[in-house]
Amino acid sequence: MTTPRSATIATVADEVGVSVTTVSKVLNGHPDVAPGTRARVEASLARHQYQRRNKRQPSGSGQLDLVFHELDSAWAVEIIRGVEAVAATAKIEVVLSQLGGRHRPPAEWLSAVLARRPLGVMFVLSGPTQAQQERLQRQGIPIVVVDTDSATAASVPTVGSNNWDGGLLATRHLLELGHERIAIISGPEDVLCSRARVAGFRSAHEEAGLEIDPTLVRYGNFYLNAGYEHGMELLSRKDRPTAIFAGADMQAMGVLRAARRLGLDVPRELSVIGYDNLPMSEWIDPPLTTVNQPLRDMSGMAAQMLLDLARGVELATSRIDLVNELVIRDSTAPPAPLPK
Repeated sequence: MTTPRSATIATVADEVGVSVTTVSKVLNGHPDVAPGTRARVEASLARHQYQRRNKRQPSGSGQLDLVFHELDSAWAVEIIRGVEAVAATAKIEVVLSQLGGRHRPPAEWLSAVLARRPLGVMFVLSGPTQAQQERLQRQGIPIVVVDTDSATAASVPTVGSNNWDGGLLATRHLLELGHERIAIISGPEDVLCSRARVAGFRSAHEEAGLEIDPTLVRYGNFYLNAGYEHGMELLSRKDRPTAIFAGADMQAMGVLRAARRLGLDVPRELSVIGYDNLPMSEWIDPPLTTVNQPLRDMSGMAAQMLLDLARGVELATSRIDLVNELVIRDSTAPPAPLPK
């Protein structure tokens, strides 16, 4: 059997019964190959573990693709800043794209990347399918993921953070202040980092020996509207919570607006805590207590890993989890005493 090292385009073409040109078209992402033929060629390439000989551009030139699942928040800006700091030093251009909220890129996106052949691709809260990953690898295009859910496959180099611990830190802080009726507004329920933060929230309650009212656990998105809408619902109740842990600083800003709309003073009548420690969090009124997720460090480290891979440097580890820290400001305080 042909070894992976000796496999060539001609080997694959002969095995599948197609021309060398057809195999080359599949490798380069050209669309003018019949689906059945493409599938047979890709199966043969995978079987032979074929990888294109590395023809990287000289150091100091080229492009890095930065792919977001969604690109419309201050959170994304922090990621971009971390990548740009590394890319500028290396004289690498950064190409931005977004997947409209999807976590897997469509076929047309992959075809464009294969045709352009960047130095590497960084995915943020998204990633390729196994088949897409194999096609990128065959082109010699490395990938790295900035993935805050800490659950990417071990085969994909990833930089993330510990969301369970972040949820635990935030909730412990509120419990230590004396709050017993705490609500949480997290992100989408189908996103692992959202569920991890809720799991940390639950663990802190278990440590304190307190039961959680299930109606105080909410999922939405990580943006202002979710914080405001859930905040209005929670704070309009007669048995409203005395504290709300929001899954993002943007959500927390929505909660603060709901509190103002209802005439509640923060932090005297309601404590609010966010997540991410975006630059704006210390400038809003009151300055926001939040969990610092080191977004710039995460993305900068991922960008450096990607450039190392593009230059043929072997990584010391494929998984890095950075530590979250609690930043205490003026939006949290002990609960007001109950009226007599």
